[in-house]
Amino acid sequence: MSVSAAIYGVSGEALTPDEKAFLRDANPWGFILFGRNIDRPKQIIRLVNDLRDCVGWEAPVFLDQEGGRVQRLKAPLWRAAPPAARFGELWDREPELALEAVRLNHRLLAQELRDLGMDCDCAPVVDLAIPGADAVIGDRAFHAEPGPIAEMARAAIAGMKDQGVAGVIKHIPGHGRADADSHFALPVVREDHETLHNTDFAAFRGVADAASMAMTAHVTFTAIDPENCATLSKDVIAQIIRSDIGFDGLLMSDDLSMKALDGTLRQRGTKALSAGCDMLLHCNGDRAEMVEVAHAATTLSGKALERAKAAEDARGKASGLDVAATNDALARCFAEAGLEPPAP
Repeated sequence: MSVSAAIYGVSGEALTPDEKAFLRDANPWGFILFGRNIDRPKQIIRLVNDLRDCVGWEAPVFLDQEGGRVQRLKAPLWRAAPPAARFGELWDREPELALEAVRLNHRLLAQELRDLGMDCDCAPVVDLAIPGADAVIGDRAFHAEPGPIAEMARAAIAGMKDQGVAGVIKHIPGHGRADADSHFALPVVREDHETLHNTDFAAFRGVADAASMAMTAHVTFTAIDPENCATLSKDVIAQIIRSDIGFDGLLMSDDLSMKALDGTLRQRGTKALSAGCDMLLHCNGDRAEMVEVAHAATTLSGKALERAKAAEDARGKASGLDVAATNDALARCFAEAGLEPPAP
């Protein structure tokens, strides 16, 4: 079966006939849901099943469920998970408690996804918290130092895997220093290569062997490639992501419809794959744009296909989880360190 190197979002809470026809024809590797696709549990389960019916197999279904500002499953139907920065506060008091809290929190996040049929979470964020940078990352980052970030990111991936969910580290090789929000403009990072090697890139280096998937940063690093952002840069992908950082898993672009990129959607997709991305991500559900991306998306083959299959296997099996007991254990981690526990 030929599968295209693409992950698509859709427009609403149920598939339209046109969307079903497109997805059957395009045959993407995976799907991603957003707030516009979320209402009630039964509706989400039905949508997930319909998406997989379009391609005829248990294709990966992704959600951005980090906690804090970025979570598509929201209270009161779902838990209001804490932002990553809360675990950084805990790390600064009790690192071991922080690692346990991250594992527990991500088991809970993964259980929510699994209950709804989803099996991939676009988390954790491995970017640094950099004072003075654009606020798009901010408290989505675990910490300002690469060592703690890598340790907590590894714990997050392990916690999700316990519940059968594969994580996606983002935004490789680093969005924390960005001077703009890549949803709206192209960020530029001007730090020298040595600084980046020892900080931003080091955080990802510390988690590279634990992650099956990573999402690129639409960020230009002038010390590496002043002409192209990471998503579209052969130099950044080959020299930094694959070599320096050592990430050999599935590399997906960030959303191709973001305003950091220029050119047509087909041009963006073609350039991303040519630069070394394995997979194209398109999120907004605009079918005209999706058709353009489909013209760029190649059939998965070779190393990209191997990485995709490894990512599929990383989803694993969900273990039994006592949600109430896990919430209590999470609260104790913070309380033992003298910090206010997150809301259950």
